[in-house]
Amino acid sequence: MNTRQLIETMSVAENLKNYTRHSWTSIGRQESVAEHSWRLSLLAYFVADEFPEADINKVIQMCIFHDMGEAFTGDIPVFNKTAEDEKIESEKLYSWIDSLPTPYNKKLRELFTEMDEQKTLEAKIYKALDKMEVVLQHNEAPISTWIPLEYTLNLEHGSKQVEFSTYLKSLKEEINNDSIKKINNEK
Repeated sequence: MNTRQLIETMSVAENLKNYTRHSWTSIGRQESVAEHSWRLSLLAYFVADEFPEADINKVIQMCIFHDMGEAFTGDIPVFNKTAEDEKIESEKLYSWIDSLPTPYNKKLRELFTEMDEQKTLEAKIYKALDKMEVVLQHNEAPISTWIPLEYTLNLEHGSKQVEFSTYLKSLKEEINNDSIKKINNEK
């Protein structure tokens, strides 16, 4: 990639630092999209030993890039995101990917196709961890930042995505226990 394209690509990625999510940090500051992606990547790194048959480097790449479309649209919480929102985000993302030089455009298109199809072990790990990181962050945030539907949504979020793995089901159960404890302490 030539130096000008690299700088322009980093400028697009910088938007992920600026766009906030519907998640709050433990000190009550809104989390950025970039912070979520970074910690999700860290989470993938630390579960590598649980999935020796998986290409964890690919999982980490998925974690790094999974919300890149939000560099163009900002974050829309899962409970507010419409099919039209998804379509617009996807169109903008693929337009950006297509503007990248070879081999980056080809590699990223293949990576996003794999993530969307959810057929490979790596795609399933990334998707499950993405859901788990969201609830982890909610559990760390002050409960005053939760909206009413999150009292149940946090317990359900990601349940389907962890079903393929005993380890991830156990992680979800542990995270749910933390959510329940947080909710009970609030009462």
